[in-house]
Amino acid sequence: MIEINSLNKNYGSLNVLKNINLNLAEGKITYLVGPNGSGKTTLIKSILGLVKKYDGSILVNGELLNGGSGYRKDIGYMPQSASFPENLTVRNIFEMVKDLRNNTENMDEELISKFNLKNEMNKRLKNLSGGTVQKVSAALAFLFNPSILILDEPTAGLDPVSSGILKDKIIKENGAGKTILFTSHIMSELEDLAQNIVFILEGKICFEGPLNSLINLTGEKNLERSVASVMMGKVA
Repeated sequence: MIEINSLNKNYGSLNVLKNINLNLAEGKITYLVGPNGSGKTTLIKSILGLVKKYDGSILVNGELLNGGSGYRKDIGYMPQSASFPENLTVRNIFEMVKDLRNNTENMDEELISKFNLKNEMNKRLKNLSGGTVQKVSAALAFLFNPSILILDEPTAGLDPVSSGILKDKIIKENGAGKTILFTSHIMSELEDLAQNIVFILEGKICFEGPLNSLINLTGEKNLERSVASVMMGKVA
């Protein structure tokens, strides 16, 4: 589904990604974890085509990324902090994205309903709470029924009820065969959602595998302590 080979990315003398080799399994939920500055965001932006100059190769659904944008139609992306034109209404945002995608078939509006966003449609983005903007971002990520979902801190800013709705949606879509890559600093989400973990430390993948394997590798008693051990460099 997503294949990354010998990926290296430098910003001047700073080597951000170091020989990343990774296959994100089709139909699995993969959790991308690492401390701030580890290279997670650069890796995600590379997959999305927002970072273009790098050494190595990235393939999405067998298509080599080479500057084209057609492959993005298969990806739903939810950034950690969405940035929308503040003077537009929620309705304007959905209409604008639909026009850009030029595809209104087989749309998934379940989150619009479950988040009660129909009651927010005529409100301007600048007048919405951060949590409501996050709901709009989530609904847009799932709207076009993509086969791949990339979710960066998806529940940040959501209340517990809305967080539960989104996690249920992630599980449901994965059950339908969607490939999902997400990041989160909330350990309970990792335990609830992740089927595979990719741990990045200082631009390198230092662990890839299921949750139990990480706990066994570190010798810690739970997942949170296992993650902390890797972040502190206690695992080679």
